[in-house]
Amino acid sequence: MSKMADRYENQAPEKLQGKYQAMVVCCILGIGSLVSWNSMLTIADYYYQVFPDYHPSRVLTLVYQPFALGTIVILAYHESKINTRKRNLIGYILFTISTFLLIVLDLATKGRGGIGPYIGLCAVVASFGLADATVQGGMIGDLSLMCPELVQSFMGGLAVAGALTSALRLITKAAFEKTNDGLRKGAMMFLAISTFIEFLCVMLYAYVFPKLPIVKYYRRKAASEGSKTVSADLAAAGIQNQSDLTDDDSKNQRLSNKELLIQNIDYAVNLFLIYVCTLSIFPGFLYENTGQHGLGAWYALVLVAMYNCWDSVGRYTPLVKWLKIENRKLITIAVLSRYLLIPAFYFTAKYGDQGWMIMLVSVLGLTNGHLTVCILTTAPNGYKGPEQNALGNLLVIFLLGGIFAGVALDWLWLIGKKNAF
Repeated sequence: MSKMADRYENQAPEKLQGKYQAMVVCCILGIGSLVSWNSMLTIADYYYQVFPDYHPSRVLTLVYQPFALGTIVILAYHESKINTRKRNLIGYILFTISTFLLIVLDLATKGRGGIGPYIGLCAVVASFGLADATVQGGMIGDLSLMCPELVQSFMGGLAVAGALTSALRLITKAAFEKTNDGLRKGAMMFLAISTFIEFLCVMLYAYVFPKLPIVKYYRRKAASEGSKTVSADLAAAGIQNQSDLTDDDSKNQRLSNKELLIQNIDYAVNLFLIYVCTLSIFPGFLYENTGQHGLGAWYALVLVAMYNCWDSVGRYTPLVKWLKIENRKLITIAVLSRYLLIPAFYFTAKYGDQGWMIMLVSVLGLTNGHLTVCILTTAPNGYKGPEQNALGNLLVIFLLGGIFAGVALDWLWLIGKKNAF
């Protein structure tokens, strides 16, 4: 074992080679794992026009989440036996096909509403849920055994996807607003761009990412610590001979998923609570509960854009050393204090003006991004490669569980409203 350790100590230069290329690729892969779903949320105003009676932003989110959560639980349970390369490629290919199917569905129905097209839309959204769980758990698990900057870049990419879709949505709304059928043209353009980004992710993950020196270094290191999940990636990078890396059983001993979860339960619960709070407000409340304002039809889009931009900023702030929270108690205090935002949103929607609402949405986004990255980059520290991969998968279960619970609680805002259901 000491010989193996020496071998990696002496390879420090390779560890740093290609780091910035890897961060850029991780950011694009992060964008790809959320851009399709964000496009769905961002063109919700189009779906509200086509399906006015079906609460699209709330229902579609509720369809998406059980599939995402169910899939990630199954995949995380079998994580140590799953070929990570195949898993991530299947996820990105499924995203590409599903996004393209949304365009096909709209063209086939000529943009008409009704229950049939709505069921078709829900089916595509369910496949987004499957793809999301496949990619997010796979990528975060895979990147957890590398340096924290790569996890941070991937998570940053998730938020950039939101900011990008919001910016594009505002541009397409302005460009097509006066044209005939403008909302539909903007929505179709959106989905076409998303399909292209998903296809780009398939190519990047298949041919570029495994060949970067820093990625090869960490995957070899994980294999030396008993990881079986990286073997296909090493083969793709042209490293065939792993027999010396994985045969020794003494290296294959690792903490079980249960032990890992017990040691990191505070991180897991905090991730759950972050997303319960965020998704109980965003996006359903912003689309349906903010009343009439001077910005009219632009109001919800501006709020969603502000959330996405600040979420994106929040995911990069932990790169500043003194802003990154690594103390476990401080993380818990910060997560719990976010719940003060719920009454703040309620009273601002009732009595405040749009300036206050924009400020609150910005705080919601900033804290969401910052705390997520602090947890996901701090938790894997000190574990071996296979344990880091497993822990990354376990944390994504709680993240998606929080999103699901938040989406369900989002319906509570409708209680007491006339014609709410």
